[in-house]
Amino acid sequence: MSVLQVTRTGSTAVLTMNRPTARNALDLSLRAAFAEAIPALRDDATVRVIVLTGAEGHFCAGGDIRAMGGGEGNPDIFEGRTRILAMHRWFDELVDLEKPVIAAVDGVAFGAGLSLALAADFVLATPRASFCSVFARIGYVPDLGGLSLLPRAVGLSRAKELAFSARVVQAREAVEIGIAHRVVEGSPVLDAALEAAGMDRSRVYV
Repeated sequence: MSVLQVTRTGSTAVLTMNRPTARNALDLSLRAAFAEAIPALRDDATVRVIVLTGAEGHFCAGGDIRAMGGGEGNPDIFEGRTRILAMHRWFDELVDLEKPVIAAVDGVAFGAGLSLALAADFVLATPRASFCSVFARIGYVPDLGGLSLLPRAVGLSRAKELAFSARVVQAREAVEIGIAHRVVEGSPVLDAALEAAGMDRSRVYV
């Protein structure tokens, strides 16, 4: 089964990250699938809205740490740089996509997963969703657009606090500070996202 499932509901395309045993962390295969899917959806005139979500109770736990090494011995820093640049090509296309993108977030959106959520135009979250700029816990700085997307969402001062503390933000606080637009209760968040996708764009966040 594909690590990135692409399904259609009318003019809405649903991208489902499907590595549930790894909490949908971004490994090389998932990155490659995004690199293929994003340009195809961009160029498909029958797709008007994109919904981004994760399988089986989690959005995305971030980068798959096991996939970041360069094999035995010293990691190849040039290979690592090439991988990062390749990832940013499709991610930048997602951020700049001229079609509405809705993130339907359940469970964790940590690290690069937080950046994926913030790449969307609208973020809907379940009550159990949680968000974290987790990079400082492993001695990294925010990547995958986190240094620009997080301040854009919450303001520079709050973004610094979240990046340096690497603390977890629960769903309701995420709405309060600007990471998410709405907490969805009483129905699956994907259903709410699909409903929002069929609305006038100005009503998505109401």
